[in-house]
Amino acid sequence: MFFEYTLVFIVIVVVILFLYYMPVMLWVNARASGVKISLFQLFVMRIRKVPPTKIVSCLIEAHKADIQEVTRDGLEAHYLAGGHIERVTHALVSASKANIDLGFKMATAIDLAGRDVFEAVQMSVNPKVIDTPPVTAVAKDGIQLISKARVTVRANIRQLVGGAGEETILARVGEGIVSSIGSATSHKSVLENPDSISKLVLSKGLDAGTAFEILSIDIADIDIGKNIGAQLQMDQADADKNIAQAKAEERRAMAVATEQEMRAKSQEMRAKVIEAEAEVPKAMAEAFRSGNLGIMDYYRMKNIQADTDMRESIAKPETPEKKTGK
Repeated sequence: MFFEYTLVFIVIVVVILFLYYMPVMLWVNARASGVKISLFQLFVMRIRKVPPTKIVSCLIEAHKADIQEVTRDGLEAHYLAGGHIERVTHALVSASKANIDLGFKMATAIDLAGRDVFEAVQMSVNPKVIDTPPVTAVAKDGIQLISKARVTVRANIRQLVGGAGEETILARVGEGIVSSIGSATSHKSVLENPDSISKLVLSKGLDAGTAFEILSIDIADIDIGKNIGAQLQMDQADADKNIAQAKAEERRAMAVATEQEMRAKSQEMRAKVIEAEAEVPKAMAEAFRSGNLGIMDYYRMKNIQADTDMRESIAKPETPEKKTGK
């Protein structure tokens, strides 16, 4: 009894392994769809760890679309290289229906480059609209303008491998808008003719070296920002005022220092005069002792000094304090 159960179990396992490595129903489905493939080839796919279901499905889709260049070996090689065989097949079928020149090698190269080849084909048929972020620029009259643009692009199949992406398109369009507004004489002319921006930007060939072809650039919105020119003039005036104040403070400090220096020199000279006047009585006493100066000479000198003081007092004008007796 145990031997019979074991035998049944072994038979079931063998049948399951046979059906797994020899997908008979998948082979029947392929042959019914017109795809020529053998059971041995499906068995070899299992050994190479290639899913036969995906390969057969792609072969059937390509055969129904009459795409002869899609082969089993090509699909297996692309799958083993890490590609997406379903996307490649869908892209080839869509390109064939839309009369877009796309070969199997080009499609697999685009897929291995990391781009969605099926989405690229769809974008070639149905162009994509990209909204740019707000771009700020200043016209020559100093008025700031904030603009938004809508860029309509179509995928360039030939440039998908090695071509720049949407970020480069947005950066170039933003740079073109800034250059166009910056070259405008007045912000009013930009507001009156916003299409002049799109024409100027579109004429620069911004899609060179990118994976897209720019079809149109439309200015969606323009807003007036700050008066940058007036703000810069105000900042410059404040800076000039601060510089003038600093220079005035420097001159005042130099004047104060000069005054203090002159006052110190005046006090020094006065001290010398007082010191010299203190020597006069000593000299007169020495003159009296030595007989070089007599009493009459002394009185005559005092009269001359008194007369000189009187003349100086008469020559000086009277101050208001003296007139009022204060």
